[in-house]
Amino acid sequence: MSANVELNNRPEPDQVLVDIANYVCDYEIDSTEAYDTARNCLMDTLGCGLLALRFPECTKLLGPLAEGTIVPNGARVPGTQFRLDPVKAAWDIGCIVRWLDYNDTWLAAEWGHPSDNLGAILAIADYLSQQNIAAGKAPLTMRDVLTAMIKAHEIQGVIALENSFNRVGLCHVLLVRVASTAVATKMMGGSREQIIDALSQAWLDGSSLRTYRHSPNAGPRKSWAAGDATSRAVRLADFTMRGEIGYPSVLSAPTWGFYDVSFKGKEFEFTRPYGNYVMENILFKISFPAEFHSQTAAEAAVRLHPTVKDRLDDIEKIVIHTHESAIRIISKSGPLNNPADRDHCLQYMTAVPLAFGNLVAEHYEDSFHEANPIIDQLREKMEIHENPTYTKEYLEPEKRSIANAMQVYFKDGSSSDKIEINYPVGHRRRREEGIPLLEDKFKANLATRFPAKRCKEIFALCKDQAKLEATPVNEFMEMLVI
Repeated sequence: MSANVELNNRPEPDQVLVDIANYVCDYEIDSTEAYDTARNCLMDTLGCGLLALRFPECTKLLGPLAEGTIVPNGARVPGTQFRLDPVKAAWDIGCIVRWLDYNDTWLAAEWGHPSDNLGAILAIADYLSQQNIAAGKAPLTMRDVLTAMIKAHEIQGVIALENSFNRVGLCHVLLVRVASTAVATKMMGGSREQIIDALSQAWLDGSSLRTYRHSPNAGPRKSWAAGDATSRAVRLADFTMRGEIGYPSVLSAPTWGFYDVSFKGKEFEFTRPYGNYVMENILFKISFPAEFHSQTAAEAAVRLHPTVKDRLDDIEKIVIHTHESAIRIISKSGPLNNPADRDHCLQYMTAVPLAFGNLVAEHYEDSFHEANPIIDQLREKMEIHENPTYTKEYLEPEKRSIANAMQVYFKDGSSSDKIEINYPVGHRRRREEGIPLLEDKFKANLATRFPAKRCKEIFALCKDQAKLEATPVNEFMEMLVI
């Protein structure tokens, strides 16, 4: 045989695909903490989506591609009257929950927002439930939704622990597409082999670049990229369930596989099996709609506000000590061109609460920025320094700190206290303090969209773990129709 002819022996599936499929098919979740956290995550994620509906730049992207389209048993988009096919519904739900950068976060070698997967999970669950009822079968329950959330969180988060996609220029929403594809295929009745096939399709798509997340190109695509990923996941799951084959060595194939093409020839590393770890340790964004590496810095700025609010013009410099990841992705100077640019700028996200005592979504809008030149004046006075201890403890599995420290120096030689915060209020170490605040955040977000009676009904159901888990998905989604 000629040396120039390749052997066309179809390989066994990559172990990464097999491990994910085995986890989705076989792992039994017996963690009460994981289900309780998933319930809180559901509340928080839905609330973020409802709040985003106040912003026209978000809502202009929602709804059917062909106006007036009627979809039998279509999936509902919370807070709207849209009833869409599950692919577009996943896009819309994923878009609204991510729009304000206010849903949960996972920080490791790779960053991300695992509740982005709710776009695919809710869309599929609502559509399938209505389909089942029409066929005389039982609908899915919210227990099924919480289970899918725990598993999607785990897939995305465990891959992210040791594998940095950002360091090779790739966007973390790839992991949303992978995790959503796995759980969506399972929810649609896929076998182990079909889940492997669908996962191969997800990896074949490769990854979008991180360009839209970073200076000087930061823009609103980062707010709908997760919706795009969840939508694609549902589409790939559907393709597979219609009989599309998989591509077993999608990761490891020499020259043409993901490792060689997109990951500099390096294979993924894993330090723990899939279980409940990620959901139990997820980081909630409770205090501020801001990129998570800045959460403790913004909290420090709020604490310093009473000291500096009447002396802003007397400030000589503002010194912030932070961790390496924050410097790499959100420290920037120069003009900030849009809200997406501002909510990924460490200096902006600390200047606003330093001057005004809080940081809310409206503070990123052009009108607020233009009306308050003090923000850019404070930004110009900031010095950003890496604290090696913060960087080290950021990556330690038992700590996962997100530390920042801030101190303000005045022209007369005096200075404020140095405020150091190692863990944000949404961290597992501050759960007791954080959950009541998370519930308050959810109630406030509900009130932006629903009348008071409906708000109370939704909140009461979401507070009751057993009752929520037993609720049919279609009934739950009906409560969220405006």
